[in-house]
Amino acid sequence: MRAEALIDLSAIKHNVELLKDVSGTNLLAVVKADAYGHGLIPVAKAALSAGASYLGVALLEEAVALREAGITAPILAWLVQPGSDFAQGIELDIEIAVASLAALQEISAAAKSKKARIHLEVDTGMTRGGFLNEWDQLTTEHLNGVDVVGIFSHFARADEPAEKQNSDQLGRFSAAVAHLNSLGHVNIMRHLSNSAATLKNGAASFDMVRTGIAMYGLSPDVQTLGDSKSLGLRPAMQLRAALYLVKDVPAGSPVGYGATQSTTVDTKLGVVAMGYADGIPRIARTAGVWSAGKRTPIIGRVSMDQFVVDLGADSKARSGDWVTVFGNGSHGEYTADDWGAASQSINYEIVTRIGPRVPRIYAPHVY
Repeated sequence: MRAEALIDLSAIKHNVELLKDVSGTNLLAVVKADAYGHGLIPVAKAALSAGASYLGVALLEEAVALREAGITAPILAWLVQPGSDFAQGIELDIEIAVASLAALQEISAAAKSKKARIHLEVDTGMTRGGFLNEWDQLTTEHLNGVDVVGIFSHFARADEPAEKQNSDQLGRFSAAVAHLNSLGHVNIMRHLSNSAATLKNGAASFDMVRTGIAMYGLSPDVQTLGDSKSLGLRPAMQLRAALYLVKDVPAGSPVGYGATQSTTVDTKLGVVAMGYADGIPRIARTAGVWSAGKRTPIIGRVSMDQFVVDLGADSKARSGDWVTVFGNGSHGEYTADDWGAASQSINYEIVTRIGPRVPRIYAPHVY
């Protein structure tokens, strides 16, 4: 095996339990995008066993996959576009987000033997999904053909707790709930908080929180909220790869496509058997791997299947050795946060983009 992502399901469970305790309410475990690259079915089962009340996905097909795996817990799918197989979702008891009157009409028409269970999404200031101007046009008649389970929205800047936009959105959400109550829908589930709000904005917890990145042990924003350790979170993924080749290289040797970097001294280079086809960002410049007890930086451009690191002239590494691409940082290794910063991106993208060529190995204790 040339590479593997080790997934610690006990870390997932720890994080779910911590987030439930912090929020003091129900928790929806966000498992979209193959559970942020960690594996849809194993993570969903781990989250449920740790006390999650709901599962959340973006796509209807993700929800169907959960049902086909025998999972019976409530599932919400929130990015189900017009023309989708709403009838299948209804039949499988998949709850569907509705963000417009047209979508509401389509899903109502698709309900045959039983009513569709829906969550109404309102736009409170992110200006992405959700009802906006149409919200005031919503009437009781529009909702006759559906079972309204919940109402929700999404914070744009919850990872910046002091921003006024957060309180503005909270106020708009409360107003939207009041409008829905006035239509006779009072026993509904209200949910607004993402991971950052769950950790830092108790006023927004309502009846349920939706936790994504924090459930995987990563901070929503290292700069504004602190790192995983300071938040009490345990990163669940460790990415490892084999050194395809280790060789001595003289000073002045250009490395990789475009010869963007050259060795400055005689050194040992290691060829890591992963590349951008596996999710390693091509743009990364200042990250690297943990090899033989030290950080060894990338040199040159990342290729499709491999990248090169400068091991140093005194390195004891040999061809075939395993190196850690990222972990939780407890040994000094690079973290997903480090790779995100090196790629002008965020930790979310780093873990989520790890490709299907990299097997997920489920271990009880990775670290």
